[in-house]
Amino acid sequence: MRIRYDEDVDAITIVFQPDRKIHDSDEPNQGVVMDYDVEGTLVSIEVLDASKRFQDLESVQYERTSSRR
Repeated sequence: MRIRYDEDVDAITIVFQPDRKIHDSDEPNQGVVMDYDVEGTLVSIEVLDASKRFQDLESVQYERTSSRR
């Protein structure tokens, strides 16, 4: 998984499947684009106007939780 903030276009992109090609895109909410491969698997999510939507673009926290024991 890769998270990228592009200051030039003010967009955050979260790539879940970097090895998959985008076949189709959907914009379920204005400024939120979801990309899918040919099989319908979610490849990435892009959030436009990120600086207006999020307060802190300088730090990213990753948290992994599990209920497996």
